[in-house]
This record gives sequence, C-alpha cells and structure tokens, in this order.
Amino acid sequence: MQHSKQDTNNVVKRKMSFFATMKAVFWSFFGVRKGKDSAHDVENLNPIHVVIAGVLGALILITILILIVKLVLSKVII
Repeated sequence: MQHSKQDTNNVVKRKMSFFATMKAVFWSFFGVRKGKDSAHDVENLNPIHVVIAGVLGALILITILILIVKLVLSKVII
C-alpha cells in the first residue's frame, strides 16, 4: 500500500482544532464516545494532534494518579 505525499498533506490539513482533539481523546480515555461522533472524528481529526493529545492526556492522568496516591499515603502514615 503506497501513500503519496498528497495523501499525507490532506490528512495533516484536517480542520478540527487541537481543543476539539483533546476533547475527543478525553472521551476516548473513558470509552464513552457516540458512534456518529467517532466517525466524524476519524474523518476530521488531525493525526498529529491525536498523538500529542494522547500523550498529554496520559501524562495528566498519571500525574493525577500519583497525586492521589501521595495524598492517601500521607494520610495513612500520620
């Protein structure tokens, strides 16, 4: 399967904003995305934004979990 440079340019120039991508990735973390919204995302999300949003979402989730664990452990040890 060969992809031309034109195909790559078309994918990268998709219209949805980075905020819309973050929102879609947020909902995908919880697995509660409607079918029609998911299909719309596939057609309109910029894949580069999806990768960046996924990494940011994972970092935020890990940070929140670490803070919760530290909070719980600090209460237990006292």
